[in-house]
Amino acid sequence: MKSVQQLIQQFNLLPHPEGGWYSETYRSKDVIPKESLPAGFSGDRVLSTAIFFLLEQGHYSAFHRIKSDECWHFYAGGPLEIFILQQDGTLNIVLLGNDVDAGQRFQYVVPAHCWFASRPATGSRFCFVGCTVSPGFDFDDFELAHRQDLAKEYPGYETMIEELCRQ
Repeated sequence: MKSVQQLIQQFNLLPHPEGGWYSETYRSKDVIPKESLPAGFSGDRVLSTAIFFLLEQGHYSAFHRIKSDECWHFYAGGPLEIFILQQDGTLNIVLLGNDVDAGQRFQYVVPAHCWFASRPATGSRFCFVGCTVSPGFDFDDFELAHRQDLAKEYPGYETMIEELCRQ
């Protein structure tokens, strides 16, 4: 199995603002005009985008949300925990990995507008995954959570929110 540094070099991964490493692998050439998108988009968007995403043990992707659905795909390494705070106030924890007998999933879609974070599960040295977003990802649609605001919105999850927020 490749090392984290080998994966970073081979796939030209760059530091991601929410934590971890990433590389955009696909950006559709076709565009959806703003007037055809759901409310809340600030402009036109491409049909779809895809990235590679890598997290090492001890690192995490901080709570954030986007305006599109995001499909996560497992590739290599150990399982990844994805924490999704649903709009109804509930928490869903998904284990992305290749041991389906242990309840892990190869894919999972995080619904648009949900706050979510991720980190390698206990015992995972690293997690190498992919994310596909449609309508395509744009940083104008990205919002990083503030721990105090998120804790007020989701009482009962303060400890997890404290662990998985950067601001």
